[in-house]
Amino acid sequence: MAATSTEASLIERIGYRLSGIVERWMPSPFLFAIILTYIVFAVGMIWTPSGPAEMAWHWYDGFWAFLTFSMQMVLILMTGFVIAYHPRVNAGIRRLTQIPSSGKGAVVLVAVVTMALGWVHWGLSLILGAIFAREMGKTAHREGIEVHYPVLCVAGYMGLGLTWHWGLSGSAPLLLTDAANIGEGTGFEFLTSTVPATQTILHPYAIMLTIFSIVFATLVLYLLAPTGDRARGITDYVDEADLFGEEGDDVAAAVSGADDGETATDGGTATDDETATDGGTEKTVPAERINNNPILGGLIALTGVALVVYLFYDQGRNALALNVVNFGFLFVGLLIYLRPQHYRDRFGDAARAAAGIVLLFPFFAGIQGMMSGSGLAQDIAQALIDVSTTATFPVFAWLSGAVVNLFVPSGGGEWLVLGPSVLQAAQDVGVPIGQATMSYAVGDAHTNLLNPFWAIPLLAITEIKAREMFGYGIAMLLALIPFLAVVLFFLPY
Repeated sequence: MAATSTEASLIERIGYRLSGIVERWMPSPFLFAIILTYIVFAVGMIWTPSGPAEMAWHWYDGFWAFLTFSMQMVLILMTGFVIAYHPRVNAGIRRLTQIPSSGKGAVVLVAVVTMALGWVHWGLSLILGAIFAREMGKTAHREGIEVHYPVLCVAGYMGLGLTWHWGLSGSAPLLLTDAANIGEGTGFEFLTSTVPATQTILHPYAIMLTIFSIVFATLVLYLLAPTGDRARGITDYVDEADLFGEEGDDVAAAVSGADDGETATDGGTATDDETATDGGTEKTVPAERINNNPILGGLIALTGVALVVYLFYDQGRNALALNVVNFGFLFVGLLIYLRPQHYRDRFGDAARAAAGIVLLFPFFAGIQGMMSGSGLAQDIAQALIDVSTTATFPVFAWLSGAVVNLFVPSGGGEWLVLGPSVLQAAQDVGVPIGQATMSYAVGDAHTNLLNPFWAIPLLAITEIKAREMFGYGIAMLLALIPFLAVVLFFLPY
């Protein structure tokens, strides 16, 4: 017998009530960024000596301060997108959706897969998590399984909301592996050498944090997921005709095409050397054959992958860096698709998913410009760190990252501003650099569960509104606070 609303657990009822409040009041991501701009502008004038004109100039200067890093972040997202939308990858996702037999089980599976992927590659996790949530919602609808679609979407976002900054594409630890970010003029002058990933991402401390957090977050999502008449399926949020209409089964089909390297039209199916037309075929010109030559794509893809393999063979785990991650995923994607033009077309689709980030990143960079130029960000971090001890420092490093990330959801850009203060204070109280970095990193990820900036691609794929899912995101954020405080305090480095 299905559970009724009166049988719901306390946690489930709290999440449901909070979701209703957020659904009424939360603005769109773009308006969220504009409102935060006004808030930081006002607080900067009150808290710091900066006047209105100075804050405005800090805002303008910040817009263009991190263009290189912005491109790196867009590449992480887009390389993850094209791999996630490969037909064979998408088919694997659909097979996974057949595993759960209950709504809570569906939420748990989406969350575990998404958080594990988040540790590997945040862009892949974000896109695959969104596709997985959507496909799971569709399968549940077909099979008559009661599952609350907003919680499924939050489960598909948990890689960005918890594990990504402890993983292989984490901005703060990877920036410290690059000698260009260490030394005169970087803010990290006090560091005598780079910090290898073996002291941060690949250290047992970070790995244990990741495992404990995945287990706890999964349990909370299981308890939060509404059952019975509280569970609202995917068709309550997405038009059923869009999901199961004749013109295509889902978003992935529209993006990926009928098959890898094939395009269906009125008269049949086109192969590499032919273009289908009304009732017949037409030979393509040589340029088209060159554009889709798998040998040309495969050779350069193998070269790129071989270079990455050699880097890790030569340097071991210390080779892990942001540019290496992007380079590797760029050529792994090409190796999967093989045909250069087909790969380029998928990047065109990925650009649409990244459009919201391209628009909003300068606004959040402007906010960061005000916070860093006025000294507001450093003051916030320093105020928290000043009251810490050796034992409590990881907790306060986490809190400083969490607070600032509410206003500036850019892990790497934020780290360039706050990192020097955090690491200098860590050295002063005798906390290892790696421990301080990873403690800060989870704070940056944790408050993504409130700020909808990085959820923009997920919102587009799942076709859910930010205000419809972020009530459960905030419930997760609140539930994680005591857990993270305890684990960061007690877990030894």
